[in-house]
Amino acid sequence: MEELKVYSDVTQYIKIEMGEETFGIDIGFVDNILRMQRITRVPNVPDYVKGVINLRGEIVPIINLRAKMGLEEIEETKATRIIIIKMEQVGKVGFIVDCVKEVVSISEEQVESMKYDSMDDTTHFVSAVGKEADSIISLLDLNAVVLDKNFKEENA
Repeated sequence: MEELKVYSDVTQYIKIEMGEETFGIDIGFVDNILRMQRITRVPNVPDYVKGVINLRGEIVPIINLRAKMGLEEIEETKATRIIIIKMEQVGKVGFIVDCVKEVVSISEEQVESMKYDSMDDTTHFVSAVGKEADSIISLLDLNAVVLDKNFKEENA
């Protein structure tokens, strides 16, 4: 009988697309994936904060990930989704993404960290890249996206 191998250095990611780019979100932070729904606007928030939704009695802020990352706005389609992320520091936050493709498993050997110039003070949303088959997936740094100083100040 063959022995079952357990790989503890493998992480699963939700593979999403934003235009021509492919990104990965650590599945450990994903609480839910929803179809687009009515979002209630909130006054005096940055353009990338689309508003809030009521998710089973809990108010969840919704971020347009395209706008947050400085990508061009596009029309919503049937594939557009809201990914609900749950983080200890801020609770639940939703990201509007173009589409959700699949769940992929990426081992530590397939991940290469991104190196940034420490003199550059702009926020970087990608922490590493994962090599999967013959494609590359940019792995999102959720702390950089959600814990951005502007988002924290406006939602405190």
